[in-house]
Amino acid sequence: MKNELRLDPLTGRWVVVAYERSARPFSFLDRDINIQKDSIAECPFCPGHEEDTPPALETYSEQGHWLLRVVPNKYPAFMGNEPMVAITKGPVFTTAPASGIHEVIVLSPDHKLGWSELSDEQVKLIMRGIRDRIAAHSDSQVIRYSQAIVNSGREAGASLEHPHGQLLATSFVPREITDELAGFSRFLGGCVLCATMEAEEAIEDRVVVEDDETVTISPFWASQPYEMLIIPKKHGEHLHKATEAELDSIATSIKLALGGLRDLLGDIAYNLVFHSSPYREHGRFHWHVHILPKLTTRAGFELGTGVMINIVPPEKAASDLRPKLSASRQHLP
Repeated sequence: MKNELRLDPLTGRWVVVAYERSARPFSFLDRDINIQKDSIAECPFCPGHEEDTPPALETYSEQGHWLLRVVPNKYPAFMGNEPMVAITKGPVFTTAPASGIHEVIVLSPDHKLGWSELSDEQVKLIMRGIRDRIAAHSDSQVIRYSQAIVNSGREAGASLEHPHGQLLATSFVPREITDELAGFSRFLGGCVLCATMEAEEAIEDRVVVEDDETVTISPFWASQPYEMLIIPKKHGEHLHKATEAELDSIATSIKLALGGLRDLLGDIAYNLVFHSSPYREHGRFHWHVHILPKLTTRAGFELGTGVMINIVPPEKAASDLRPKLSASRQHLP
């Protein structure tokens, strides 16, 4: 059966019914269990196993060895180029083709090193890879929005241990992004994230780290413990149009933030989410990055109301993280 979108009439959100993804392998190991000796030998993302993935869409190499690969996802949630046309099959049954693109970005050849442990050069290359693929998606007449994500840890949704990210491009604008677009439109003082940066830099209570290009905060409205938001200082709607300096700063800021989380809390699972404006949307959107540690479980109240309960105030989170990031920053070249 083909993957399809189904409309939730209660929330207005599209849900992906992805039949093929049920066949994907789950080889992420429990973090308290030693890695089996043959885990690397069986990993489809490790060097020497390139034939275990579809042919690469992009390969970034040096001296004959690849450093970064982007390949089609073998079990895509979105595929095809059918236009977004909703079909009503009954009073509450609305469907549409799950058209789009689903790719995997292998962050490095190393099976065990996550973003925080990679070299500065490698994390900067990752950001360029993300930029290049989102720019390639923008040429499609069907695609309206692309998002890059990194799921680290089984609790965050990773099914394979080798550090990797995903690039998903859709024929519709997801509800989370339309909600953010509405937030930008409602704010009457210009750009809500530009105003947030100005206010946070003046107060300093929730600033975790900053440089000339970006600022990392634990946002005032953080919905979960140690959540962070990384914002480019220069207003821009689209990640794929960011400058090299901005991309380098984002790469390093993510490395510092994730390293600080690891030093403070140990080897925790997390989601890394890149939010950029839809391709044909031109308004007040300001692209940014969410870092969402998986430290708590959504319980009945959160699931039933959509209202999250954060047990670590963002002011404390920033205070806890600042010295960790400051120490890590001293070791940067």
